[in-house]
Amino acid sequence: MSAHKLITEHLDLWTQAVTQKSTAGRGSNGKVELTGIKKLRELILELAVRGKLVEQDPNDEPATRLLSKTIALREQLVREGKIRRQKKTISAEGIEKPFEIPASWSWATLPDVASYNPGKTPSTKDPKFWAVVDSGIPWVSIADLNHNGTIWSTAKAVTQTAADEVFRLQPIAPGTILMSFKLTVGKVSITEVPAYHNEAIISIFPFNGVSRDYLFKVMPMLALGGNTKRAIMGNTLNATSLAQILVPLPPEEEQHRIVQKVDELMALCDRLEQQTSDQLDAHETLVDTLLGTLTQSNNATELADNWARLAEHFDTLFTTDQSIDKLKQTILQLAVMGQLVEQDAGDEPVINLLKQHYITSKSCSLNGWAEVSLGNLGTVVGGSTPTKSKSEFWNGSIPWVSPKDMKFHLIIDSQIRVTEHALSQSNLKLVPENSLIMVVRGMILAHSFPVAITGCEITINQDMKALTPPDKISKYLLLYLQASKHKVVGLVDRSSHGTCKLISEKLWSLPIFLPPLEEQRRIVQKVDELMALCDQLKERLNQASSTRCQLAGAVVEGALEG
Repeated sequence: MSAHKLITEHLDLWTQAVTQKSTAGRGSNGKVELTGIKKLRELILELAVRGKLVEQDPNDEPATRLLSKTIALREQLVREGKIRRQKKTISAEGIEKPFEIPASWSWATLPDVASYNPGKTPSTKDPKFWAVVDSGIPWVSIADLNHNGTIWSTAKAVTQTAADEVFRLQPIAPGTILMSFKLTVGKVSITEVPAYHNEAIISIFPFNGVSRDYLFKVMPMLALGGNTKRAIMGNTLNATSLAQILVPLPPEEEQHRIVQKVDELMALCDRLEQQTSDQLDAHETLVDTLLGTLTQSNNATELADNWARLAEHFDTLFTTDQSIDKLKQTILQLAVMGQLVEQDAGDEPVINLLKQHYITSKSCSLNGWAEVSLGNLGTVVGGSTPTKSKSEFWNGSIPWVSPKDMKFHLIIDSQIRVTEHALSQSNLKLVPENSLIMVVRGMILAHSFPVAITGCEITINQDMKALTPPDKISKYLLLYLQASKHKVVGLVDRSSHGTCKLISEKLWSLPIFLPPLEEQRRIVQKVDELMALCDQLKERLNQASSTRCQLAGAVVEGALEG
């Protein structure tokens, strides 16, 4: 099967095989990885280096002759002092081959097909070596490498003094391949400006007859595969393992055909990726729009109509983790708006409960609801960190909760615990069970508002606050704060250096609308039921996504073995 057919006949598989990213970015593209298309790109390169991407031409000069020429050229350049001899402990014949190649190809090692040199880093303590970027000579670090792309500028530059005293040679010329071989192995770029580079990068100079573009496209895979893979220690290649990188060398004419075909197929992947990304973005917009009609409904009849419209397209709308998360958030919003369960005129107004606990409300409504400021709903407690110098304060039995523990909505333990001695001898205060704890300082507040209920007595650190309301309203209050996530994030103060903080006055002034206690219980029960259904739906979607990714992997394996 041709590579083009392999793409077109499995088009749905490549475009629908997606996985959730561990960190969410802005928009659909930032939240999912297009796993199928990623595998397709890898497959194209795998087929290329195995001689399965383009047909062999019997009229091409065999690669064995080309290899003899490149080795002879290398030896000549070494004798003339134009290049140095690379450390080489074994020939290509003595290295186990990872796969079969066509008869017209030849196996070579990296020193057989190119010369290469690591760079240097001038002393960072000597200012005479470092220049203002715009006036100096570009100096490339791994951070400057634009993987599979080009380099037009660098973050740092060196002086002519560094060129004369440290590098003692001319900058590498534009068009040179750069590849990292330490820390991040196999990251490649082509520099478009004269430059130097550091010692974690090699500059690669193919010999005559070896296509620069062919090496550029296949080196990342070759540097991380086969014999070299076993040589990588701590994400670093050494001189020996660099010299043992196996290069499947096609005839010169075929190299150019491979490069052309790879470019053609990668462009097709680019179009598929853009099309898939556009579809994901359009899907996200549609979900936002239809869910928005629910929360913007003016009455029960309009809500029912909008829900019916959404239900007609449920199977096509809620097909991603993000869409289900948005459905969950909409459920919470409907819950605290009083639109999730029916009101009962027989319910006792919540104002009576508030009076029992001496809580002052701002206003009351005919349906038994009341408005209260968050801070008036209970006792507020801040957190602290006992001194780390006193070992008797730590490794106790009392949970000491910090933002990194806020991964669940019920907190019963923490990564670090304190002792009773810490509680009595420091500023720590015990937070009762059924309290609400929330993060009030940290970068997570830039996009989220972690809040949870305590399932036991705990303590908290200084980045947290606790509110202890009447036990009976804790669960509903948790739902309310979860539903108010975007509103709370809007209250966050951000400093010039990026620190996020919730000012207490703003947080505790947040208006909370409480329904009658019986209605609160019905709301909590209904939300729990709907959230469980959402979780089941998400699990089924993840299983289906996993199956698609496995199928994509199977197609790749089949293509390589065929």
